[in-house]
Amino acid sequence: MEALSPTMEEGQVVRWLKSEGDGVANGDIIAEIETDKATMELTARGDGVLRIILVAEGGTAPVGDVIALIGTEDEDISEFQAAAFAASPVNGTGQSEGAAAPADAEVALGTSGAGDTPAVGRETSAATEPTAGTESPGGDIGGRIKASPLARRLAAESGVALSSMSGSGPAGRIVKRDVEAAIATGPATPETVGGTAAPVAAPLFVPSGAEFDDVPLSQMRKTIARRLTESIGPVPHFFLTIEVDMGRAIEARSTINTMLEQEGRKVSLNDLIIRATAAALRRHPACNAHWMGDSIRRHNRVHIGVAVAVEDGLITPIIRDADLRGVAHIGAEVRELAGRAREKRLQPEEYSGATFSISNLGMFGIHEFTAVINPPEAGILAVGGVEEVPVVEEGEVVIRNRMKMTMSCDHRVIDGALGAAFLATLKGMLEEPTAILT
Repeated sequence: MEALSPTMEEGQVVRWLKSEGDGVANGDIIAEIETDKATMELTARGDGVLRIILVAEGGTAPVGDVIALIGTEDEDISEFQAAAFAASPVNGTGQSEGAAAPADAEVALGTSGAGDTPAVGRETSAATEPTAGTESPGGDIGGRIKASPLARRLAAESGVALSSMSGSGPAGRIVKRDVEAAIATGPATPETVGGTAAPVAAPLFVPSGAEFDDVPLSQMRKTIARRLTESIGPVPHFFLTIEVDMGRAIEARSTINTMLEQEGRKVSLNDLIIRATAAALRRHPACNAHWMGDSIRRHNRVHIGVAVAVEDGLITPIIRDADLRGVAHIGAEVRELAGRAREKRLQPEEYSGATFSISNLGMFGIHEFTAVINPPEAGILAVGGVEEVPVVEEGEVVIRNRMKMTMSCDHRVIDGALGAAFLATLKGMLEEPTAILT
């Protein structure tokens, strides 16, 4: 298992493109591997025959583990095969050791034969089993009616009184067929308490199927969990929120889109925000920095990571040198990278090396939130949606398009005054977009 991305620690085999016994040449693509960020191609590093696959499709293995063997046709691999199976944390089926073995058809359906251990999800309950005591004429033990859990549920749903039935099961126990027969013969008879008819409870709707599903973690979700744990705990976050009047930015976007209309292109407010953020970072290089443990690295180039929601979580494609690019160029690149991110086709250099990140949830109706810093970056900007709000200007209430932005800062790198100065510059650029060009 090769390290196909800088942060990859393990990989999952998505698909083998070669089968055991196939000839392989150096450089041939033999498998597709899901890393922490994307699905990458694994190439052969030698010539020969694919003798054995040790990790099947869907299986995972740490970087450096052997997942297949390429050798000559007559090469004896028995000793290697035995050693590889003994040392590998995954077996030949791609299933982790200790995981449950595949169930047979009977267990998978939630049934079991006589004397078997009940399968998971089978209706069993100690509370509904017969208890020690004297059996009453009505099939009652210790004052309780003997009935299977399924029979009790069917009776409750249909309003049939269990006391009106005779059980045909073992030791007079009421079972499913007894309840079905009682339903077919006529109206239910209300159970009585002290000789007085008790009200029949409303039928209880019990959903069918499993009570829950355990969803296996994807490589991306594992990485997100690990990285955020490394961030929100060790990194001393603090948050600064500022409100921006977006009226001029909206007008600028409309003007730019009119100019690009004949080319079939357009830009979004998010593209303007990316460009303005990059320009503000150029003026405040202390915010365009990484915490390196024993030093602070201030970057001379501005690479903006743009958070993109994908099926398994979140990934941040990078707009490199964003302060040197036009808004239209940024818009086209964001859309192209986001599309390939959702297809898991980004290359490592396209999502690694950001100097600062932006997360925008405005399109989802979120007006204000805080984002978690992606170490070693020192800051991330959380952008909310634009909304029309009443604002007091010169003693009069007017309606304006306002937007809130919250900057998460690593206090080891960015102090409050520095973060506030950066946000003030960014606010000024968005409220007067021509300032981005200066």
